[in-house]
Amino acid sequence: MKIICNTLELSEACQNVQRAASTKTAIPAIEGILMVAKEGVLTLTGYDLEMGITTSIPARIEEEGELVLNAHMFSETLRKLPESNVSIDSDARHIATISCGEFESTLIGISAEEYPDLPSVSGGYPISVKQEILKDMIRKTIFSAAVKDSKIVHTGIKFEIEKNHIRLIAVDGVRLAIRNEEISYDGENLSFVVPAKTLSEVTKLMNDDDADVTLGVGKRHIIFDVNGYNIISRLLDGEFLNYKAAIPSSTKTVINVNTRSLIDSIDRTSLIITDKIKSPVKCIFGDGLIKISSITSLGTANDRLAASIEGESCTIGFNNKYMLDALKVCDTDEVRIMLNGAVAPILIVPNQGNSFIFLILPVRLKNED
Repeated sequence: MKIICNTLELSEACQNVQRAASTKTAIPAIEGILMVAKEGVLTLTGYDLEMGITTSIPARIEEEGELVLNAHMFSETLRKLPESNVSIDSDARHIATISCGEFESTLIGISAEEYPDLPSVSGGYPISVKQEILKDMIRKTIFSAAVKDSKIVHTGIKFEIEKNHIRLIAVDGVRLAIRNEEISYDGENLSFVVPAKTLSEVTKLMNDDDADVTLGVGKRHIIFDVNGYNIISRLLDGEFLNYKAAIPSSTKTVINVNTRSLIDSIDRTSLIITDKIKSPVKCIFGDGLIKISSITSLGTANDRLAASIEGESCTIGFNNKYMLDALKVCDTDEVRIMLNGAVAPILIVPNQGNSFIFLILPVRLKNED
């Protein structure tokens, strides 16, 4: 294989593709990037047996061929090259010579025959979503996906797609995040779970614009087509939480409050709470005020802010991080908090509509029965 291509284009493509390459494996080939040079195009692939990323860039191909180079070493070399064009020439022993201006180095490669084939997604259901919409939906749910769970399915985000509607759901046992959006879709109803890791990588390749992301959904795998990249991932099997049953059906207290003011107040009151010194934040809702306080071995903190409160007064405790994670992705000036007593889940929704729903389990306060 012998190719010449734009250094910046190749470097950017490798930086993105290498995120799917494995870093700890007994299979050296999947620690690399597969390069296939053919018919004026260089195709690059990274794959860790669970998720793969592929893209193609134009190249002057003087000799067609294919080769696997260590993803980290190859990407770092390209990132530090000075010139606009780079030449890569590999021999029969899979040794690649990289030339750029006065710079030259060699990397020992691996035969492309040792690289595993990516799964194919055929006969799937194509779905198109605006990049800015899907990116926002993932951002508003991914923080609630489980990092470690006895049920692997909860380490992903559930997609529910119905006629002209898409819903994303994430849960980790103590909180739940739901994001709803209208889309143009007239196919059959779909339900599947995508690993959170995959969706994190998908968002990195998205722009905040109205260009489309195309999803191809198969029985076991999904493929995202975004900005010239294909991200293919396995889907997670298992029984996902019946999230509808977890949402309280009744409400005793309804609070409307300025989102930014509530975030700032919880932030201030949480300064004496650390990873080593944990304590719930206590909130008293009543008489048009939210009284927020915390007590740890470092001291005490108290704050209050005005709010519109309807229904019964209520005192409740919660994990400050979980509450802030939810509030910080709310894009409304005000939020509605719905309570059903001191030990029932805390529900956070927009003042109007149902674009998002966040549910957080409370923390029992020591002075509560």
